Amino acid sequence: MTDFEAKLSKYADLAVQIGVNVQPGQILVVNAPILAADFVRMITAKAYAIGARLVKVNWSDASITRQQFEHAAPEVFTEPPTWYAGEMTELAEKGAAILNVIAEDPDALKGIDPVRISNYQKVRGAALTKYREMQMSDKVSWSIVAVPCQAWADKVFPDVPAEERLSKLWEAIFHTVRLDREDPVAAWQEHLDTLDQKANVLNAKKYKKLHYIAPGTDLSIELPEGHIWAQGDSINAKGHSFVANMPTEEVFTAPLKTGVNGTVRSTKPLSHGGNIIDGFSITFENGRIVSVSAEQGHEALEHLISMDEGAKYLGEVALVPHKSPISESNILYYNTLFDENASNHLAIGMAYAFCLEGGKDMTPDELIAHGLNNSVTHVDFMIGSAEMNIYGISADGTEEPVFLNGNWAF
Repeated sequence: MTDFEAKLSKYADLAVQIGVNVQPGQILVVNAPILAADFVRMITAKAYAIGARLVKVNWSDASITRQQFEHAAPEVFTEPPTWYAGEMTELAEKGAAILNVIAEDPDALKGIDPVRISNYQKVRGAALTKYREMQMSDKVSWSIVAVPCQAWADKVFPDVPAEERLSKLWEAIFHTVRLDREDPVAAWQEHLDTLDQKANVLNAKKYKKLHYIAPGTDLSIELPEGHIWAQGDSINAKGHSFVANMPTEEVFTAPLKTGVNGTVRSTKPLSHGGNIIDGFSITFENGRIVSVSAEQGHEALEHLISMDEGAKYLGEVALVPHKSPISESNILYYNTLFDENASNHLAIGMAYAFCLEGGKDMTPDELIAHGLNNSVTHVDFMIGSAEMNIYGISADGTEEPVFLNGNWAF
C-alpha cells in the first residue's frame, strides 16, 4: 500500500467511525460523485466490516449536472423531486446515517441561467422539508467530507504546476482532517473536547447579545432565551455521536430571528450554486435583510435571499478563531466546508433546533415561537478576520470581549 492509499484508508475510517459513526445493523447512505469511486469503495468496505446492514450509494457527475441545467426542459426546475425526498425521508426514519462526499468545482455552473438554479434549489428545499427538519434536530447522523477534483484544485492552486495541483489539494485536505497525526481518531477526540470547553464557557455566560466590529462590519445579534452553544460533536436520537462537518473548528448557536441589526461584510468568497459571490455586504433591520451589495455575483446573492421569506433572516452564528489550522494555512478553498472553518461566519436561512433548550423535541411552529428562523435553505458565509472584535452583552448590560483581533478573548 502506498502512503497515499494508507492515508485514504485512514480518511475512510474517520468518515465511517467519527463522521457518521456507523452502528451494527444500520443503513449507510453515501451521496458521492463518481470521481470519488475508489474512496467510496473503501467507505463501503469499512462500513460493512463494522456491521452495516446496507450501504446504499447515490452517484452524481458534475458534467451531467451541468448538462441538465443547460438543456433540460424548464419545468424540470420547478417540479418538486418528491421521489427523492420520499426516499431520503424514509431512510432517515429507518435510522440511516447519511454521508455526503463532495468534490465541487467552484465555477461548475458559471454562466448557467441563475433563475434555473434558484428554482431548482427552492423546489428541492421545499420537497425535503421533513428530511431537513430531522437532520437539523439531530434525529439522524450525517456528515460531509470532501475529495478534490482537478477543476477545484486548479482554482485553489493556480500558481502551482498543473500536474501537482491535485495531489497538493489532497494533502491540504488530509491536513485539515488531522490525518497527519499519529492517531487521527484520538486527535479528533482531543479536538472535539477542546471545542466543547469553549462551548461550555459560552453557555455559562448566557449572553443576551453579541456585537461585531470589523472593517465594513458593525452588527448586533440578539440570542434567544434558552439558546445553546454547540460544536462539531452531536448526538442523534439513539444516543450515538457523529460529526456533521469534517473538518470543523466552530462553536455555534442560533440567533433570535428578529434581533439582528446593522451591516456585515464578507471576508471570503462564497461558492454557492456553482457560482462565486464575493466582496459582499448585507444590512439587517430587526432581523430582516433590507439591502445587499456585491462586487461579484450580485444576482446570485439576490436569488439566494429570495428563496423564501426565511432566506432574508439568519439561522446560525458561528465563532472560529483566526488562529485555526485552516486559517493559518492561508489557503482559500472556495468551498464553504473548509472556508467556514477558517473564519467567523453566519448562515442565512434555517436554524438548528438543537441550538435551543428542548428544541430537538419541538415542532417547527414551536421553534418559530421561541424565536428561531425557518427556511428551505441554510447557507453559511464568512465574515471573520484578524481585525474583528466581538463583545458579549449580558442581560444587565454588562459588556465583555469574546473575540479580540480575531481570536478568543478567553
